[in-house]
Amino acid sequence: MLWRALMSGDIRSAFITLALSLPAIVLCLSIHETAHGGAAYLLGDRTARDSGRVTLSPMAHIDPIGFLCLLLFGFGWARPVPVNIANFRNRRWGMALTALAGPVSNFITAFIAYCLYFVVRMNMTNTFLWSLSQFLLIVASMSVGLGVFNLVPVHPLDGSRVVDAFMPFSWSLKLQKYQNIIFFVFIAALWFGWLDGIMDWVGNGVLMLAVNFVSLFL
Repeated sequence: MLWRALMSGDIRSAFITLALSLPAIVLCLSIHETAHGGAAYLLGDRTARDSGRVTLSPMAHIDPIGFLCLLLFGFGWARPVPVNIANFRNRRWGMALTALAGPVSNFITAFIAYCLYFVVRMNMTNTFLWSLSQFLLIVASMSVGLGVFNLVPVHPLDGSRVVDAFMPFSWSLKLQKYQNIIFFVFIAALWFGWLDGIMDWVGNGVLMLAVNFVSLFL
């Protein structure tokens, strides 16, 4: 994202990327966290709703460090949504579905952004529409990055809550014991581009779904 634009030495490109990335980050993070809170509410837990977290207002969700990481590298996080698992009828599955709602919302957002991108590209006649098309591409890319990153099975990321629903509690405790090591190894893998293939695979999958969907109406 912005980091790559800065490393390329193209200041103009970096400035455009920054201007388009800031609102894209706000949108992606807000959708992600609102999905968590909304899912928890539907499953019987009002904690997030009562805390004002079932909202698209970015002020309720933004974490400064996670925001900066998403801006620079294309992956990041927001403030965790408060959840009381005691309010779920099935604690494990309630927590797993609540956690999964965030990444799923990002993949859906990416799909919609790609669809809108193709519509805009077919009718692009001025600078505003070009800027809009680039904004939609950034939203799609960031949504995929946010969704994939949060599916990593390391606490406190969403993937750990999903995995917990499928493994014995004793295994979950052992995984938590090494969570810091696993987390930093994953961050290093992202930094050095070792996981770019996974990101590209997921992104291309969502992109092809959007292409096939839009082609149905052409």
